[in-house]
Amino acid sequence: MQMNRFKGTEVSALGLGCMRLPKVTPEKEDIDYTRAQQIVDYAYEHGINYFDTAHMYHGGMSEEFVGHALKKYNRSSYFLATKMPVWMADTPAGVERIFNLQLSRLQTDYFDFYLIHALNKSVFQRCKELGAYEFLARKKQEGAIRFLGFSFHDVPDQLEIICNEYEWDFAQIQLNYLDWEMQDAKRQYEILERHGLPCIVMEPVRGGLLASPCEASNRIFKEARPEQSVASWAIRYAASLPNVLTVLSGMSNLEQIRDNVSTMEHFEPLTEQDYSVISRAVAAYKAHSTIPCTGCRYCMDCPNGVDIPKMFSLYNHYAISRDADGYRTAYAALPEAERAESCIACGICAQHCPQAISIPEKLAQIRETVAKL
Repeated sequence: MQMNRFKGTEVSALGLGCMRLPKVTPEKEDIDYTRAQQIVDYAYEHGINYFDTAHMYHGGMSEEFVGHALKKYNRSSYFLATKMPVWMADTPAGVERIFNLQLSRLQTDYFDFYLIHALNKSVFQRCKELGAYEFLARKKQEGAIRFLGFSFHDVPDQLEIICNEYEWDFAQIQLNYLDWEMQDAKRQYEILERHGLPCIVMEPVRGGLLASPCEASNRIFKEARPEQSVASWAIRYAASLPNVLTVLSGMSNLEQIRDNVSTMEHFEPLTEQDYSVISRAVAAYKAHSTIPCTGCRYCMDCPNGVDIPKMFSLYNHYAISRDADGYRTAYAALPEAERAESCIACGICAQHCPQAISIPEKLAQIRETVAKL
């Protein structure tokens, strides 16, 4: 496994993200412990030593699972990362309560990497109001946190403000070859590099999208390197950047983790020719008008029952395939409450979307599209 040096330690260049673990019931958040344990074990046995979770992943069940799954391994042999959702704390005491609950769930007395979760302008303001950074800095001094950082979902100018406000050890941003320009990941990466903050990459495969962007893109990748998976291009893209500490991938089955591990065990940084291939594949993908949803489910649950990620997934499949009959059939098979027609445009979902998607507007667009099929 490719390793990267960080403050006297060695971190695996591939990390296991625990937001998309295998589930017992696909439409729910319940984790299939047997299959998920197999993924964790495979990761550990093949040199992955960075395990990333969060308070809200899998409806609060991810931390409990990760604590259970890693318990059999020597605590000093891996890095454990989780995150503080300050929007879930009403008071400074609430921040402490969440932190202590996380220690309990994860069956540990310290975190290696601890992040303030999903910082943007409003969440950062909430962080300051609650004194969250100051509390976590004290926990770091006490030894309950080794390295303190944050994950980020906002514009580059806000990232600059956050980097200047406090002393951080690292930061986590969404970075992949599609978002390098579309979500301004390039500027975010450059800001972290300038501040000397190692970059942890989330969504390198954009919620699975870049494992198969579209037929034209897939063909471009396969013609260039027939022996490599399409997903491997996305992993290599992120891992080739010099300031990237680890690339987090939410691997939900053994096939995915075997492929990603193989990529990083025989890691080859991208060449100029590879970058040219990616540019052509991105151009082919951009020819389709899709919704930039990663399937993170931060927007859920909708108070009116709309299955927002499912709506966007079906629409994107149609936008790329142009299979009107298939789209119409799949849409009609869903319960009425889960369809776009049930949206009342309350806007609660949009407030939580890391991609800043105007969700009610996109659902209205979907309604119009379906009506015309």
